[in-house]
Amino acid sequence: MIKRVVSGAVLVLFLAAVILFNRSFPLALNLVVALVSAASVFELTKALGLDRKWFLFLPSLAMAAAASFCGENLFAVYCLYTLVLFSAMLRYHRETTFKEVAVLYSMVVMIPSALNCLVLLRGLSQDHGMFYVLVAVLAAWVADVGAFFAGTFFGKHKLCPEISPKKTVEGAAGGLVLNVAVMLLWGLVLSRWFYHGQVQVNFLALFLAGFLGTFVSILGDLSFSLIKRGCHIKDFGQVIPGHGGILDRFDSVIFTAPFLYLLASYLPLTV
Repeated sequence: MIKRVVSGAVLVLFLAAVILFNRSFPLALNLVVALVSAASVFELTKALGLDRKWFLFLPSLAMAAAASFCGENLFAVYCLYTLVLFSAMLRYHRETTFKEVAVLYSMVVMIPSALNCLVLLRGLSQDHGMFYVLVAVLAAWVADVGAFFAGTFFGKHKLCPEISPKKTVEGAAGGLVLNVAVMLLWGLVLSRWFYHGQVQVNFLALFLAGFLGTFVSILGDLSFSLIKRGCHIKDFGQVIPGHGGILDRFDSVIFTAPFLYLLASYLPLTV
């Protein structure tokens, strides 16, 4: 548990540094998203045993790393990636299968595109975009922290025993309560103390981010747990002590980032 707490604190501090230096070095967020996307695709291809098939592995890794820098050209770049990947499948049809290509293709489309929503979130507000990004990440991580501690001390009823045996109903409830509380508290801190009342925070949007974001976070966590069961592995990697691999830590963010982007597009977090 100590390793998990320390690693979590380091990740939060790293995220805080990206936010603080956003004005002086705005590409920091793009670089972090590119790094996380590439690392996630690398871990996934290794888990699937596709890292040795360079004709699939290298284009996929390059696509994952480039996605956060493509902007409005992202769709066109994905079309190019599609041509490259299926050309490789035709050229090396004796060494690979359509099933392998289909699984890899779907993940390379989903993971970088979803994480790229963090970059898009920043663009929704010129002055408070990084606040939006922070909410998207916290919606996943706070729910996970609350679920971990509530499940550890009070967990009795299994939530999804066949997919994730350690998750409990009590843990999910604890994550929900903590997530909503942190979102509302962070909105209060931002409005009252950081901006001294000059910026109004949309507490309804923050409540929805915490409440609905918890369910989206659980969905992301369970979805990748199912993928891990399909790959017959425990963790995608061991990069982060106590948490596993990069994908183990960002699986929920992959789901909460697009959700928060849609929510903030129609219901801004600041007014």
